[in-house]
Amino acid sequence: MIIPNDLRAALAAGHIIPYVGPSAIALDGACPLPATPEDLVLRFTSKVAVPHKIRGNLTAAAQFIENFKHRKTVNTLMRDAFAAQAAPNILHEWLAARGFPVIVHAWYDDLLRQALERRSDEWGLLQAVSQAEHYGTWVHSFRHDGTRAMPGDEVLWATLLYEPLGAIHPACNFLVSDSDFVEVLTEIDIQTPIPARVQELRTDRGFLFLGCRFTTQLERVFARQIMKRSQGPHWAVLPDPLTRNEARFLSEQSITPIAQDLASFTRALAAYAPLPHTHSASQAPPMVGAAS
Repeated sequence: MIIPNDLRAALAAGHIIPYVGPSAIALDGACPLPATPEDLVLRFTSKVAVPHKIRGNLTAAAQFIENFKHRKTVNTLMRDAFAAQAAPNILHEWLAARGFPVIVHAWYDDLLRQALERRSDEWGLLQAVSQAEHYGTWVHSFRHDGTRAMPGDEVLWATLLYEPLGAIHPACNFLVSDSDFVEVLTEIDIQTPIPARVQELRTDRGFLFLGCRFTTQLERVFARQIMKRSQGPHWAVLPDPLTRNEARFLSEQSITPIAQDLASFTRALAAYAPLPHTHSASQAPPMVGAAS
C-alpha cells in the first residue's frame, strides 16, 4: 500500500485529525471488546430480553432497556461489555506517539487513552455525556489522570482526545440510547455539543477516518458535523465495497476513499513514520512526519 502523496504531505505538515471508529480495536484479529454496534447489541440482548424487531438495533435496544429496566442497567451493560482487558495495538500506539493536536475517538473503549498514557507531555480528554444523567451539559473535560479538568485547560494540552460518544474511562459516560442521540442531534447542526476547542483546531485541517463505516444515518451525521467547516482534504480507509449511502456521503463531503484494509494501511503508516521507540521519557513525541 502506497500512502497517497497528498495525505503524506498533510501528515508531514500536521494538518490531519485522525477520526477513529469501532473496528480499529479489531486490527490484530480477535479482541475481547465489541468492535461493531452489532456485536455490542448482541452482548446487551444476551443478558436482557428485548423485542425481536429491535434485537439488532443498538440504540433502540438500549432505549428499551433504559425505559423498562432503568438507565443504570444500560450503564452496567456498557461497563460489562468493555471491562475485558485489552492492550492498545500498533494503530493506537502510532496515533498516540505522533503528537496530533486532536484525535477523535468515536467508540466506547479506552485503548487510545491507554496508548496516550505513555506520553510524558500534557494531554487530556473531552468526553460527551448523556443528558439523561448530566442535563444541560454536553461534554466533561478530564486530565490524563482521570480527574476533572478546569474549563479552558484543554488549550494547554499537546493532544486532545475527543470522544463524542463517551467512553468507559474515566467515568463511564455513554451516548448509546435513542434518547441520548435525539438530544444531541437536536443541537448538533448548530454545533452546540461539539467543544469549542475541537471547532478551533479543525479549521485548517482535514480528517483521516480509520476503522469507521458510514452505513447508518447516525454515523454519517456525527462525521459530517464534527468535520464541519474544516479545511480538508479528507480521506477514509474503507476496505469493503461501499454501500450506495456511503458512496454518496463520501462524494458529498469530498472524502477520498482509500481501498485498503486497515491492518495493511497501518503497516504502511508505521513504515512511513516509525514509532519513536528511541525518544527518552522526558521528551515529547515527535510531530507527524518527523521520522519520515
